[in-house]
Amino acid sequence: MTDQHYFDAAETRNPAAREADLMARLAAQVGHARMHAPWYRDSLAAIELAALTDRAALAGLPLVRKSALIEQQRAAPPFGGLVTTPTADLARVFMSPGPIYEPQARRDDFWRMARALHAAGFRRGDLVHNTFSYHLTPAGAMFESAAHALGCPVVAGGTGNTEQQVQAIHDLRPVGYAGVPDFLKILLDKAIELDRDAGSIRKALVSGAALPGSLRAELAGRGVAVLQCYATADLGLIAYESAADGVPCDGMVVDEAVLVEIVRPGTGEPVPDGEVGEVVVTNFNPDYPLIRFATGDLSAVLPGASPCGRTNMRLRGWLGRADQTTKIRGMFVHPEQIAAAIAPFAAVARARLVVSRSGENDVMVLRCETAPDGEDGLSAALGQALTEATKLRGVIEIVSPGSLPNDGKVIDDTRPVG
Repeated sequence: MTDQHYFDAAETRNPAAREADLMARLAAQVGHARMHAPWYRDSLAAIELAALTDRAALAGLPLVRKSALIEQQRAAPPFGGLVTTPTADLARVFMSPGPIYEPQARRDDFWRMARALHAAGFRRGDLVHNTFSYHLTPAGAMFESAAHALGCPVVAGGTGNTEQQVQAIHDLRPVGYAGVPDFLKILLDKAIELDRDAGSIRKALVSGAALPGSLRAELAGRGVAVLQCYATADLGLIAYESAADGVPCDGMVVDEAVLVEIVRPGTGEPVPDGEVGEVVVTNFNPDYPLIRFATGDLSAVLPGASPCGRTNMRLRGWLGRADQTTKIRGMFVHPEQIAAAIAPFAAVARARLVVSRSGENDVMVLRCETAPDGEDGLSAALGQALTEATKLRGVIEIVSPGSLPNDGKVIDDTRPVG
């Protein structure tokens, strides 16, 4: 590590140098995946490796959807043909809800979480109280392996057992916490109730649940500096918060070992910076190569560099789910169908299907952003395309460019629940 403030020199390098390095690694990763992972052997067979030199070429590769992993793994157990390392050579296998099975190879900090812990102020020798689950799911191991990579011992708290955990904090005096944010408040409140001292905890890295500004402020008022990170069991670290002069910076800095795209939900098409879309990640993990992995999460690129001095792309954070599938008149309608309906029409910049209720009837209106001088007959052609894509009739409403909300929604179901 070159600077106590930064995990390594990669965090502050010139963005053009970073991009060149990532693109140079991309072709090698695609070639490795194609050679050693059966699913990629088929799906990437026609890809010309020498042409993978920029993000436009990356955007031409097929997506691997997290939402499809359950069926993919059932069809080709245990990992859907995506893992290159034999199961016998792995360290652990985890089971996330679905179920989805995830491998851990025999490498230190397999999920690369140490960078986020370091940004949150964790340093060698800090005792970390880890309350992420150690049962079947990988979160506990993800944060423990990161702590070990930094030289931090770990209290393996896991989930629940609040009174025992408070007693452990009172006795062992950990300086750091890892877990979901609301459980930290529960522990601190329980310590007061039980007349135990939890004041040793001064820093926290949280994930897995929302961190409202009010909760962050309350925890800060109790002496705990809290930062959060964005990670998945499949990909490991995607992005993490940082601080400048002790103040959390806006957005999350993207990890140095992944390529992140923001695409229009239902497609693999990148959106302009600042527009909300689905987070798609390509990693460089040799054991579990995930190329254009569609997470199902929504976010957007935050313009400009972080005040902390790190120069990588920033995300606005988690902004919801991209899977907006809904049922209309007994038929499922998916974002992919809306994307297919508008794809032939260059005049349509963005579209949004609004589903509502009129009496006892479902009503769907496809709102399309087009220039005022859009092509003649566009509404009728779009109506026909919508019916062909969804097998349902809907109303077409032409709206002015920029009038649709920038929230990543392709389908907005406004029908009352219940």
